[in-house]
Amino acid sequence: MVDLASLTVALDGDDTLWHNEAIFQKTQRWYEDLLTDHGVSRDLIHDALIATERRNLSLYGYGIKGFTLSCLETAVALTDQSLPAESVLAIIDRCRAMLEESPTPIDGVVEALTFLGPRVDQLLLITKGDLLDQERKVAGSGLTDHFADVHIVSEKDPATYRNLVSRYRIDPSRFVMVGNSIRSDVLPVVEIGGHAVHIPYHITWEIETVAPSDIGSDASAAFVTLDSIAELPGALNRL
Repeated sequence: MVDLASLTVALDGDDTLWHNEAIFQKTQRWYEDLLTDHGVSRDLIHDALIATERRNLSLYGYGIKGFTLSCLETAVALTDQSLPAESVLAIIDRCRAMLEESPTPIDGVVEALTFLGPRVDQLLLITKGDLLDQERKVAGSGLTDHFADVHIVSEKDPATYRNLVSRYRIDPSRFVMVGNSIRSDVLPVVEIGGHAVHIPYHITWEIETVAPSDIGSDASAAFVTLDSIAELPGALNRL
């Protein structure tokens, strides 16, 4: 059994601590309904939007603002630049409303953080996306008092995690990342010699998905998958 007091445990924000992707999916269904009214096939809308988002990630990063710009670009292209101004404004208004959504903590989060806070070396929150939007969600979540520090990053890759463990002088073998994304919360942490706990959300953004064949046997042995965050304290004890 591991000594919890020796661990630094970091948690992801979106879809690990609070609901996020469901808001995007709801807006995307509305968006697809809007464009089908202009004669565009739903499958084409979905594929084109994902392709645009992938292409724009390096420019816009992650978050609602980048999503909004990708929605507008895709809609204009799919309607041969004939999208009415009122539809353009409707997309902007709908996406702006997403920025006004209050973050709702996922069941079991408060209890898990309350239990772990006094027992581990420190709890960190590491979330990626647009700075202003993520700051709003972190503040609105009501969870900040549980964390020693909050980091909002533009990408979660091995370099990001190496910088964080170096800053805190953490032995990677005593660092645990908890999140819903294998791509962002698991594989880069395993690569630097840390541990990861995967807690899937019921919806996964297509860009965050990873094929099982891309995980590899070594990485698979270095992380655990849980059904809910309520299982986290017990999983940490078994590391």
